This record gives sequence, C-alpha cells and structure tokens, in this order.
Amino acid sequence: MLIKSKAVVSENDVTDRTVFEARRSIIKAALTLPLAGALPSISEAKNKIYTEVPVGPYSADLEPNKFEDVANYTNYYEFSTNKTDSTVLARPLVTRPWSVAVEGEVEAPGVYDLEDILKANPLEQRIYRFRCVEAWSMVVPWIGFPLGAMLKQFKPTSKAKYVEFTTLYKPSIMVGQKSSVLEWPYVEGLRIDEAMHPLAFIATGMYDDVLPNQNGAPLRLVVPWKYGFKSIKAIVKIRFQEDMPKTAWNKSAPHEYGFFANVNPDVSHPRWSQSRERVLGASIFTPKRKTELFNGYGEAVASLYAGMDLTKNF
Repeated sequence: MLIKSKAVVSENDVTDRTVFEARRSIIKAALTLPLAGALPSISEAKNKIYTEVPVGPYSADLEPNKFEDVANYTNYYEFSTNKTDSTVLARPLVTRPWSVAVEGEVEAPGVYDLEDILKANPLEQRIYRFRCVEAWSMVVPWIGFPLGAMLKQFKPTSKAKYVEFTTLYKPSIMVGQKSSVLEWPYVEGLRIDEAMHPLAFIATGMYDDVLPNQNGAPLRLVVPWKYGFKSIKAIVKIRFQEDMPKTAWNKSAPHEYGFFANVNPDVSHPRWSQSRERVLGASIFTPKRKTELFNGYGEAVASLYAGMDLTKNF
C-alpha cells in the first residue's frame, strides 16, 4: 500500500453457553445504568467539530468505510463480547474530565490532565487501514497526534525499553469487566522503538468528530501495522519499563496472541488463516481482500524487525 505524505478467547469464539449467559447478564445490568436511555444516538451526537484539522503525514490514499460501519461494529470487551452491544452500553461512560498517569522510567512522571495533553499535541487526520485478528478489516479516518511526540514529552530514560498502556477499570459502567473473559484492567504494550515510530498514533476523534465512547474515547492507541487488539482504548495509565509488559490477550492465550501481533498473512492463527480478510461493509458477493504483511505498511516498519523470526515473534 502506498503511504503518502500530505499538507484469548478469540473474538470469533465467544458463543458458547457460558459467554451467552454472561452477555445476557451484562445487558440486563446495563439497563440499570443511569442515563442509558437519555443519551443521544450516534447520528445525533455527531457534530463534525474537527472539520478544520489538517491531513497529516503518513495518511493513506484510501476510501474510508462508512461511519456506521466503524461506530457500530466494535470489539470492546470492557462492555460486551458482542460487537454491536458496546454502541449502547458505552454511552454512560463519562470521558471529561480525564487524566493519564505516567509512571516508570521517565524524568517527568505524574498525572496529566487530558486537556493539557491535547494542548501540547496538535491534532491531525490520518486515514489508516485497520486489520482485526479475526480476519476482518476497515479503513478509518482518525483524528489525533503521533504517539511518539507525546511520549517524548515525558522524557523517558535509557532504561525505558517498553511502554505499557492500561485501560480504565470501572465495572460499574464498563459492565463487561464483571466477566472473567479477560484479566482486568486491559493492558497492552509496545517496544519503545515501535511506540516512537511516526506511524504509531493516539486517536481522540474520527470522521471529523470526537471519538465515540464505543471506539475508545477519549484516548485510544492506533498501531496500523498490528492487529487491532493492540490498539488499546480509554487509556488511563502509561508506564515506561525495562521488561516486556504482560498484555491482556497474550496472558489469556499466549499460543494464539503474541506480544508483537504484527499483521502477517503467512502466520495463521491456530484456528483460522490470516491470508485473507473480510472488508466491513462489503457485499457478501465481494471476494475477500488479500492480507498484506504489516497490513501494507511494510516499507515503513519492516526495519523494526530486522533479523527477527516473525513466525516465533508473532
């Protein structure tokens, strides 16, 4: 794919009776949440407030999916294992005010207010491919800023070899956290050179508007050359450390979900092939798309993995 510069439990395999009953409990609990029925629908809430955000470098020359494809089909286990439930269940989550704790091997640790983070990091739009480990894909116009630019502001030390990210833990609202499908809170991580790569991105919005709750508001990670489960949502903590973080899906099923999680059509998931992908919104008669190594971003990121066996470091 041409990149232009411009001015576990698998998420397919959660239909057994245990998970089905858990989902029923989650939905029932959600009905008791305050404001659940009083909040606006997606279409009502979408006000196009980021229309003046410039297109940044590394934005792909691709046609995005429809907004409804992206906003109504999400993997957000903190709310539900069902892809459409989070659109409703995430509405009561309050994303202002918000803060992020910065810890570990940095010279400037502390608790940073979201508004201060946004002031220090000018917004831009980037159209990226997004590839789920379940073998489906989409194209999203994200609004946000380079992850590396933000991380440098915290002044990581030479001991910072990895960056760990943690999602909000609030089971009273994030009712999926009452289940045992994963260990909570959700944790993900990157090697420091991956985190500092210019393609790594923090999204605060999409489609010219603020990020919907079900898509990870107010801060989510976007790493376009990796499977989607690496792109952690609702970030509340960033920790710099020497050791590789123990991440959520890798802890749950290490033989299925590796730490690196680079998109690789030649390395099958133990239960399905990764050679092709279903494009969201496409007709059932449309042939599946051929998956590209590093999701089409190989020219930009392959050097990060020089000399590594990607079948072992998956």
